[in-house]
Amino acid sequence: MGSSIKKLTYKHSYHLVDSSPWPIFTSFSALVLTSGAILYMHSYRYGGFLFATGLLLVLYSISCWWRDVIRESCYEGHHTKIVQLGLRYGMVLFIVSEVLFFVAFFWAFFHSSLSPAIEIGTVWPPQGIDVLNPWHIPLLNTLILLLSGCSVTWSHHAILHGYRKEAITSLVVTVTLATIFTLLQGLEYVSANFNISDGIYGSTFYLATGFHGFHGAQLYFK
Repeated sequence: MGSSIKKLTYKHSYHLVDSSPWPIFTSFSALVLTSGAILYMHSYRYGGFLFATGLLLVLYSISCWWRDVIRESCYEGHHTKIVQLGLRYGMVLFIVSEVLFFVAFFWAFFHSSLSPAIEIGTVWPPQGIDVLNPWHIPLLNTLILLLSGCSVTWSHHAILHGYRKEAITSLVVTVTLATIFTLLQGLEYVSANFNISDGIYGSTFYLATGFHGFHGAQLYFK
């Protein structure tokens, strides 16, 4: 008996994605992560466990999903020039959404600081809030952030020119700086005498700085 292998041919350059469990699994993982984070921040029992479980599920789904994307790109040849152009457009839209995301946070902060409401005593920062010294950890973290931007740019150009050792070295420097930045940010959170529940100041401070850390992680992974 003879057997024949049919080769799939397409009349277009677009990638028709196969069925995948990762979108729904990632959505479920994100739900567990956000629910656990909310419960943890409000000191509910097992909130921390639910948050850690959601984080592990998200990391697992990310690794599996990207593994499949790498296979589709490098081994199956689905990422044609049109697909690559669409991915670039998607990255541009992602960055625009991040910019608008932080514009909302800064808008909330400056709106509340430039015209303090009567509910917070018409003063900024509100009474009872002992703000952090901007010339200590915040200044150091700013310098580390700028240095990490330089090192990741160095890594990017090294990759473009095929300098593998320089690319690895600069990427290690970037990850090291990112780790130091995260540790210092955690130290800042521990030393602060206010939390996210302390009015508009605590909300804007922790949301802006916390999501800044998530934003940096997203860009490094991208």
